[in-house]
Amino acid sequence: AWVHGDPRKVIYPTDSYGQFCGQKDTANENKTILFYFNILKCASPVVLINLQCPTTQLCVSKCPDRFATYIDVQASYRYKPDQWNYFRQFCKPGFNNPRKSVAQVLRDEDCPSMIIPSRPFLKRCFPDFSTKNGVLTVANQTTFRDGRGKTRNVTDLREAANEDFHTCFPCVSVSCLSSGLFIAMIVSLLFLVLLRFTAGVLFWIFIFGVIGIIGYGIWHCYWEYDHLKGIPGSDLTVYDIGFQTDFRVYLQLRQTWLAFMILLCIVEVIIILMLIFLRNRIRIAIALLKEGSRAIGYIMSTLFYPIVTFILIAICISYWAVTAVFLATSGEPVYKVMANQTLCKYANLTCDPETFNTTNVTKLCPGAQCTFAFYGGESLYHKYIFIFQLANAFVFLWLVNFAIALGQCTLAGAFASYYWASRKPADIPLWPLFSSFGRAIRYHTGSLAFGALILAIVQLIRVILEYLDHKLKGTQNSFTRFLLCCLKCCFWCLEKFLKFINRNAYIMIAIYGKNFCTSAKEAFFLLMRNVVRVAVLDKVTDFLLFLGKILVAGGVGVLAFFFFTQRIPVFAQEAPMLNYYWVPLLTVIIGSYLVAHGFFSVYAMCVDTLFLCFCEDLERNDGSTAKPYFMSASLHRILGKKELSPKKA
Repeated sequence: AWVHGDPRKVIYPTDSYGQFCGQKDTANENKTILFYFNILKCASPVVLINLQCPTTQLCVSKCPDRFATYIDVQASYRYKPDQWNYFRQFCKPGFNNPRKSVAQVLRDEDCPSMIIPSRPFLKRCFPDFSTKNGVLTVANQTTFRDGRGKTRNVTDLREAANEDFHTCFPCVSVSCLSSGLFIAMIVSLLFLVLLRFTAGVLFWIFIFGVIGIIGYGIWHCYWEYDHLKGIPGSDLTVYDIGFQTDFRVYLQLRQTWLAFMILLCIVEVIIILMLIFLRNRIRIAIALLKEGSRAIGYIMSTLFYPIVTFILIAICISYWAVTAVFLATSGEPVYKVMANQTLCKYANLTCDPETFNTTNVTKLCPGAQCTFAFYGGESLYHKYIFIFQLANAFVFLWLVNFAIALGQCTLAGAFASYYWASRKPADIPLWPLFSSFGRAIRYHTGSLAFGALILAIVQLIRVILEYLDHKLKGTQNSFTRFLLCCLKCCFWCLEKFLKFINRNAYIMIAIYGKNFCTSAKEAFFLLMRNVVRVAVLDKVTDFLLFLGKILVAGGVGVLAFFFFTQRIPVFAQEAPMLNYYWVPLLTVIIGSYLVAHGFFSVYAMCVDTLFLCFCEDLERNDGSTAKPYFMSASLHRILGKKELSPKKA
């Protein structure tokens, strides 16, 4: 790709003649922007960027700044020559024949039928959209003439626009977003510290809140059931009335509320029984969460390791994107016949612009042109470019999964060194994170690459299935759609399972240094021997971390809302004037959520590592003097004297 590719095809837009806009030492050196004769013919922005819009495209030095139609300009060229001179700069080079009939000009596409106030975006002229009092406009107008005598609405050019995001983008990217993300980072750190003291309180408040809400639901169902007593028709059954599209009809039946009440009672009983029989395991899960906060407190550098993972993933994305661009631009210009007539049999066929005028295509299809379509070729290399793109995507998936695996193994090694320290923090090694990173790079690169390879293969299969599903969407074969749906579901489940296995395998690799397959097997059977603890710990951890992410994103979102609506007196002068603030507000909220997710992923890895170490500790040691437990005192107390007594032979 790097030998055959030409990135100029991406850097510079290409006109209908296959010439680059803005390239030095060419006729288009000062014409850096691509102009579309009739942007209404372009189906979507993707078509525009790929330069396959079925309309003539020219390189221009600047975009139009006014509304005008060729019919009006031609009719007034004698007494308004300035308008004609302005309009013809958007016509084909060398065209200056206002006496040519309008029908012939538009048929031959010598000039655009209209020009619209535009501005450059991605080096292409797009309509200059703006919103005023919630109404989409172009140059303060909501309608325009399309050059055929028809008045159209600007929504035909674009269905939706939100100029406020562009107005506020410098503020969001430099000031608002950075401030919001910094606040999110501080709040995330505080939440992780507070979990050490409030994990149990938060969990039990939530549990008893759920029990209370379900209890209220049971009472309300009974009240509705009793209230409907004696009302005509309320004693009918669901079978009597059959299927109804208005579901409010079912709420008038006593049987409906009785069913709701029974269902809620069953759920309430299940939750209470689980709390009774799993209370000890829930206490262990909460203790491990507190222990995780304590471990992070001793190894604070782990909180900033996601930055390293982000940099590695950014490098992988850059490598993939550059290679993909070179692959996509490694062909020769391909020209196709563009005809205004829909019945032209030569439309969309390849052509040679040098010999096109000598063929009979223009006679059979008046107004047809041989225009640039895309870059490609007929050689063996060009025929397999799609396969090369798949290979490039596979390399990308493999590298990204390896970067994630490296981060997980590094964090697991650091937290394992904390757990297996006899005296905490005195026996914790110096620089545990850097030591763990060095061990992972020196000794475990092959194991991490192998685990990443397995996951990348499954992900590539999922990508191919999504591609096939997209291609077969229009098919009427229900069996094919059903088969694809089943395959997508199965491989989604397989990917989730492999991620779970890989994550725990990397922890065992960090602890014992064994190969991937052995570590995965030992981790799997260790988890199966503690399956109930695994389920309880996962649910408790997921709930508390999800609560933390919502707290961080919601808190920063509220502050951003007050900032954008100028309700904070101190920053009222700094806030921009906006008609719509939802897009910048959502940008801050999503960014805050991602920051919180990065910090909390470290916490989740810490808890998972400590849990596996805890299970290993229970199986390998018995609490005796010869084999003492390495767990904390709080876990000692929860397990009780019975489990801490020496194992019987």
